[in-house]
Amino acid sequence: MHHLHASPRYRRALYTVRALTVWPALIGAASSAWAMATATATATVCEARSGVQRTPVIELFTSEGCSSCPPADQWLSTLKGQAVVAQAFHVGYWDYIGWVDRFATQANTARQNEIARANRLNNIYTPQIVRDGKDWPLWRTESLLQGNRAASFSGAKFLNAAPRAAQANTTAQATIAMQRIAQTDQYTARVTPADGVSHWNAYWTVTEHGHNSKVKSGENKGEFLQHDFVVRQYVPVGRYEGAQTLSFASIAPQPGHARQINLVVHDSRSGEPLQALSLQCN
Repeated sequence: MHHLHASPRYRRALYTVRALTVWPALIGAASSAWAMATATATATVCEARSGVQRTPVIELFTSEGCSSCPPADQWLSTLKGQAVVAQAFHVGYWDYIGWVDRFATQANTARQNEIARANRLNNIYTPQIVRDGKDWPLWRTESLLQGNRAASFSGAKFLNAAPRAAQANTTAQATIAMQRIAQTDQYTARVTPADGVSHWNAYWTVTEHGHNSKVKSGENKGEFLQHDFVVRQYVPVGRYEGAQTLSFASIAPQPGHARQINLVVHDSRSGEPLQALSLQCN
């Protein structure tokens, strides 16, 4: 586990990141038991609607310059095909070691700092796995307690490996209906919070599979790293109350990299997801 220590250099770096303003957006195989309940993708229509239960949200904060990160990257990749919104946020605060992570952005680090504040953490670190807005430092240990090592590490039983508090309420507190506009990179989502939800926030991400890097320097020198669920675009969209229609303009798709358009709706105070949805269009 790599912690970002509070040296003068990094105090300056963190101050810059925390002051960063991210402008609001201007704008599967789906499981009926989870939020990716109904999905349609044809030549002219690509849409999805959330279900009754809340879809788990997994956020991995990782870096190609972190020698302890590849096992977490591999674990996240095993969640492909699961009813989960998984996202690998690459951060750049280890770039100084000698290898610059090409997927890292300041916005990703800002997201990690937001989670650190919500969880009252004293520092940020990699690899960090966050489940449903909560820091999950024992993700691997708790996974291995669920059964044999191979099956657990594969992610097959990860839904049962979450902290008990994260399992207490899996009923969705919002519904999401998302669709792509014609054959464009424009998307809309109708978000309807449940009764009792006063205010909510949301963010969009574009994630891609099948990326790899041959690392030539730094802690992972000589390693061939493979990545899935790589966050290529992260856009917070502000604070709302009541039902709203959100719009999103995504970056252009990269040939050869299957991608997902994700929307995570979360409680404004706790940061806990109310519902999440992932859409993959051809």
